[in-house]
Amino acid sequence: MNTTITNEKPTEDFAALKKLTATVYLCQVLTFAFAGLPLLIGVAINFFYRNNVKGTWLESHFNWQIKTVWVTLAGFALSGLVLMLDIQLSLIVLIPTLLLLIYRIVIGWTNLTAEKSLQDLS
Repeated sequence: MNTTITNEKPTEDFAALKKLTATVYLCQVLTFAFAGLPLLIGVAINFFYRNNVKGTWLESHFNWQIKTVWVTLAGFALSGLVLMLDIQLSLIVLIPTLLLLIYRIVIGWTNLTAEKSLQDLS
């Protein structure tokens, strides 16, 4: 998978990259079961294969997934800092972070299934 796909025609490499994108969304879903570790694995996949999706509609999904991780990590960190003050206040930060994570996974995966770009949503 070292070749860059620059056209919109489905090829074996492009199909593999699409499956890889779905795998990253799956990693994001598994974050709820495995305390965030799959989130980091998914973003590592994004950064490793980022050049392979340049110029395709999958590039927008990779950017969306990376932004999802940064926002989620920031929310988790803020929730952890606020936890030192008050548990209830920490939940006020954590719950919207988790809801945003769910929203971004659903929107991303839905658009991936429909083979649509996420250009306008970032």
